[in-house]
Amino acid sequence: MTKNKHDADVAFIEALAQLLRDNDLTELQVKREYGEDDSLNVRVSRMIQSAPAAPALPSVAAPLPAAAPANPTAASPEDPAEHPGAVTSPMVGTVYMQAEPGSPAFISIGQQISEGDTLLIVEAMKTMNHIPAPRSGTVKRILVEDGAPVEYGAPLVILE
Repeated sequence: MTKNKHDADVAFIEALAQLLRDNDLTELQVKREYGEDDSLNVRVSRMIQSAPAAPALPSVAAPLPAAAPANPTAASPEDPAEHPGAVTSPMVGTVYMQAEPGSPAFISIGQQISEGDTLLIVEAMKTMNHIPAPRSGTVKRILVEDGAPVEYGAPLVILE
């Protein structure tokens, strides 16, 4: 039985590594519970090397200081992650805006929603996770596209 469990764990870790590559992620962490005193904690990460881009950085960075002072004041209020109404992704996965292809989207801009209503689905490891609205309000912005990969903590929707 231990051999079968070991083989299943190896297959699980390989699937996580494939998910990392397929969605161009840098890190993924999962805890798998087998029983009361038996679990598996896995952290899979990869380093993206940008050796060819390194020489280009100084030449690209030179013009940025002139543009940078104008952008922080404009970018700060526009940063969706900093918005008080931002709903963020609780996991790494793929976003789906409707229950199945061809059906209507769960939400649209300007729509009134109630706490607990499904905003969208995040698929992680072939499991469809409905993301509920944390509070009632109006959908002001939808920050992701159907089928797009998301990382943990990425802003999905702005509610006001």
